[in-house]
Amino acid sequence: MQIMIELPDDIANQLQPVNASRRVLELIVADHYRQSRIGAGEVRQILNFSSRWETYEFLKCEKAYLPYTEDDLEQDVQTIRNLLDKK
Repeated sequence: MQIMIELPDDIANQLQPVNASRRVLELIVADHYRQSRIGAGEVRQILNFSSRWETYEFLKCEKAYLPYTEDDLEQDVQTIRNLLDKK
């Protein structure tokens, strides 16, 4: 799929040194990850990263952190408590 965006010439000239197409793709992918529409594996595949660490570094830079809710934290706390009780 190809998407075209019209920009005023003065703005487009400012973007010339940057690979604008790649940057727009990165922004879309990061946004979809934040919304839980795609996972880290799909981010890696779409952006053609060579490792999951490169993927995680990208997501960190984009402030698209792993989804981790208070419920997730409570489950982890309970799991740790259960493990400590078994000792």
